[in-house]
Amino acid sequence: MTLLFDRHIERRVAEELRAQAVPLLAGLATSNGAPVVGEEPADPRFSVPASGLYWQVGSARSRSLWDSRLPPADNPRADNWSSRTAAGPFGQQLLLVERRVQLDPGQKPLVIQLGYDLARLAPARREFGREMGLFVLLLWVVLSVAAWIQVALGLKPLSSVREELGRLRRDPSARLNGAYPSELRPLIGAIDDLADAREADLARARRRAADLAHGLKTPLAALSAQSAKARRAGANEAADGLDAAIAAVRAAVDGELARTRIGLLQSEGQATPAARLVDRLVDVIEHTQAGERIAFTTEVDDGAVLPLAGDDAAELLGPLLENAARHARRRVLVRGEARPDALVISVADDGPGLDAAHRSDAVLRGARLDSSSDGYGLGLAIARELAEATQGTMELRPGPLGGLEVRLSWLR
Repeated sequence: MTLLFDRHIERRVAEELRAQAVPLLAGLATSNGAPVVGEEPADPRFSVPASGLYWQVGSARSRSLWDSRLPPADNPRADNWSSRTAAGPFGQQLLLVERRVQLDPGQKPLVIQLGYDLARLAPARREFGREMGLFVLLLWVVLSVAAWIQVALGLKPLSSVREELGRLRRDPSARLNGAYPSELRPLIGAIDDLADAREADLARARRRAADLAHGLKTPLAALSAQSAKARRAGANEAADGLDAAIAAVRAAVDGELARTRIGLLQSEGQATPAARLVDRLVDVIEHTQAGERIAFTTEVDDGAVLPLAGDDAAELLGPLLENAARHARRRVLVRGEARPDALVISVADDGPGLDAAHRSDAVLRGARLDSSSDGYGLGLAIARELAEATQGTMELRPGPLGGLEVRLSWLR
């Protein structure tokens, strides 16, 4: 833009020089073959030596040139003015406008030249560059803000997509039903198609799990009958081995069915008050052989609500309470806190607990506690997976009663 300004201002200077040449042409004559200027331009700078404004016609020249001369013209035009830049007197770079004129047909043509020191344009060039720099800076700020606003408004629909995806993650039957711009509709359609495929895969997995459970019932029942028959025949050792194998298969099937159910878990919009559920589960466990010798203490806030449906919540807390009752000596403490930032449910007993190695293994995904000597069972692993399926965590730690404490947490 500075270059364009330079070209523009040079054209304006050339126009001014051509205007200054009008009185020179009007009074120009020859005397004995030498040019005679009748009237000089009115600009006083033509009379100040080295002023930067000069004229020259043949041997006649302005006082501002003193005893110097302008650069000789190189074949100037006769029909119009031409302009060029050249090194002039006093070490100045000049803008020259020049033209060849023929006063009389029999006389030699005269060359009229006017020059202007381009250094005198530098202040205007610097001022323009400074103002243009400030303008470009302001323009950059305005365009940056406008671009930020445009991007923010353009990407605003993606925030609702993120919320919809979170709902879809929790509920496989959910879909992205919001009103989205046309640019996002292909993406939304692809996500919904993927959700349909996922839901269909989950449904097939659920049916296969159910078919597996029903398919194994008959062989397990037959094996149980063979075990009872062997026991009646006096083969107690063989019967014990069969019973152990049958129990292991049943535990594995129950565990996989539970994990399949966890994979299909839909917790959005489902909640169960923790206090009522704990009271109901404690009432059931107190009537069992392991629970009738235990003193249960429950300290659950009324505002503590589990993010699961009733059956799923019972499947989560039931194994924890059963394990605590089975391994406690005298006491089991159940606490539930509805904090502003989290929901915390803990089950602690005064039993032998788990050592650090088993606690460390227990928090790892896929860890198997049912085969450990402590005998905390598959239910503990399933409870952990249920908590994780609802964006919760489960932690095993030494409890306040001296035994194991299982703490479940859900951040709000």
